[in-house]
Amino acid sequence: MNAMVEIQLIAAVTAAACAIPGVFLVLRKMALISDAISHSILPGLVIGFFITHDLASPWLIIFAAFSGIITVILVELIQKTGLVKEDTAIGLVFPALFSIGVILIAKNANDVHLDVDAVLLGDLAFAPFDRFLINGVDYGPKGLWIISVILVITLLLLVAFYKELKISTFDIGLSSALGFSPVIMHYGLMSVASVTTVAAFDAVGAILVVALMIAPAAAAYLLTTHLKKMMVLSIIFGVGSAIGGYWVARWLDASISGSITTVLGLLFLMIYLFAPSKGLIAVLLRQNRQRTEVSLLTFLLHLNNHDSIEERRVAHLQEHINWRKVRANAVLKLAEKNNMITIQDQVVSLTTKGRQFTEKALDYIITNEDEQIEDMKDDFFLFRG
Repeated sequence: MNAMVEIQLIAAVTAAACAIPGVFLVLRKMALISDAISHSILPGLVIGFFITHDLASPWLIIFAAFSGIITVILVELIQKTGLVKEDTAIGLVFPALFSIGVILIAKNANDVHLDVDAVLLGDLAFAPFDRFLINGVDYGPKGLWIISVILVITLLLLVAFYKELKISTFDIGLSSALGFSPVIMHYGLMSVASVTTVAAFDAVGAILVVALMIAPAAAAYLLTTHLKKMMVLSIIFGVGSAIGGYWVARWLDASISGSITTVLGLLFLMIYLFAPSKGLIAVLLRQNRQRTEVSLLTFLLHLNNHDSIEERRVAHLQEHINWRKVRANAVLKLAEKNNMITIQDQVVSLTTKGRQFTEKALDYIITNEDEQIEDMKDDFFLFRG
């Protein structure tokens, strides 16, 4: 297997491993905690190295994961005081822990160079050179094995605790009532996120870990409200961006991690703009349609309440309803197109269909029955042109 394929495999498996906890972090509105964990694991790594004196020791992962959990605990303790919000607490905790890690390195390992590429960006290009050897037999990149094991464990935990995770994410009260401890689920999720971050940290760096955890999940969230679909989409987006980012990096002769992050950002931007229901353009169109719907209903109610011909003349509508000419004409055309009104000699009158709709709308407004406005639109074929 050549280095080019190995780099893409490492990136793809890392993306899949990060996507799963990332979905729950996004749903729990804890996206920023991934950034905190990715930085605050440094003191755990340093302490683990000082104890074991072995960069390949699994104890480094354990200490780093413990450091990540401490981060979550400290953030929650500060937040629970009520003096600051969660984002402020995160902004206080992770710089402090990251700084402690830097100080420990500076005091005890002065000859170690902490460069931006190693700590923040990572370098996937060098990941294939760290081999997994047993009795002289090369089994491939060590990073690929580590992140693959983490992915398998994460999938097994997800299958085993899917129901508990789902309930505790969407309804903490129901989770407690059913006997599922939301606290255990919370810290279990944080532990998985911490271990995944540690496993990915060496190969891809802190920035890409955050991007792979949050961007795919956030993009998937804009496309679906179904949890399983969201996880599948998140994995697809993460893996696709990882592989796509690698080829962009080759094309531009740029940083692989930086290119993957850029592709993730562009992917999210496209979905943010063009998602069918939650995208920015769809939201703006929906808001515009809702304003038109309210205007139309206001216009129909005005006609229903005024029998005087003078009150119903086209030329006087702008004055009576206090609309601009363009808006008044647009509402007139919409009402006429949907057969709600007729216009004769510049006098507007409700049709039978328009009167039925208006009476039904009044009944809904006054009584606030369970009947839905959307059903009314379907009944009278409104707003379909």
